[in-house]
Amino acid sequence: MKTLISVVGTTGIGKTKLAIDLARHFSTEIISCDSRQFFREMKIGTAAPSDEELAAAKHYFVGNLSVTDYYSIGQFEHDALQLLQDLFNEKDFVIMVGGSMMYEKAVIEGLNELPEAHIENQQKLADIFKKDGIEKLQEILRNLDPEYYQNVDIHNPRRLLRAIDIIWQTGKTYTENISAPQDARNFRTVRIGIEAPREIIYERINLRVDQMLENGLLNEAEYLFKIKKEHPDLASLNTVGYSELFKYFEDEWSLDFAVSEIKKNSRRFAKRQLTWYRKEENILWVNYANPFAESLSLLKDLL
Repeated sequence: MKTLISVVGTTGIGKTKLAIDLARHFSTEIISCDSRQFFREMKIGTAAPSDEELAAAKHYFVGNLSVTDYYSIGQFEHDALQLLQDLFNEKDFVIMVGGSMMYEKAVIEGLNELPEAHIENQQKLADIFKKDGIEKLQEILRNLDPEYYQNVDIHNPRRLLRAIDIIWQTGKTYTENISAPQDARNFRTVRIGIEAPREIIYERINLRVDQMLENGLLNEAEYLFKIKKEHPDLASLNTVGYSELFKYFEDEWSLDFAVSEIKKNSRRFAKRQLTWYRKEENILWVNYANPFAESLSLLKDLL
């Protein structure tokens, strides 16, 4: 059976390198399911694969969009499945990698049929957002669906608006709405997760933020800040690493404080990823110190 090997784990844990090593071993190609690496203007702040990494193995869905493009998770599911069908015509294995949990889920399990946006609900929530800020939306979702609150990007108002709207429409939590079983895929998925002690994860995140700044994150964020002023409602720009620097550019925060907030919010995102993956029962875990050899050993036994 055709096999999709999906590499998962927290931000900064080493997923890109493992994916490339596996792709080279199996002479195959890589699908990214990192929803922020889709955008070509956000290369540094999303830790997108470098030119050398892109040359080492062919990647799809990296830098293929502009931040001004609209691209939904449903569109990604459709495009990724179409691509997989084409790749599996020639290859027995394809690698997928990324830390956007819902995007991975969309490919390996499928999305549930959810109601269209309710105009009155959306307007009511938009008014709340404008009057009381994103914290009020976070509070509403936390009360309605504490489980989804632990997993969603709580800094993305569009995600919060959508989830609350669906809960209000259906009378069920968002978690219940998205947990119904979907049609089976015509390929097998093997999920490999990279794990490390939490202090190692946090240390890597802090070091990576420092490296991003050395690589030019400030200039990248300043360019995006100009775009944000022209397009203030772009969901793509509500991203850790940029949102904090925008407040520095607006003279709300000092640079040192903005950087400390990037590190803090990145660690919080890693914590949400850990919470999500801990509930998954079909992930084969490998140690961060030797992920490639351990992955090959597990795959040899499984395949």
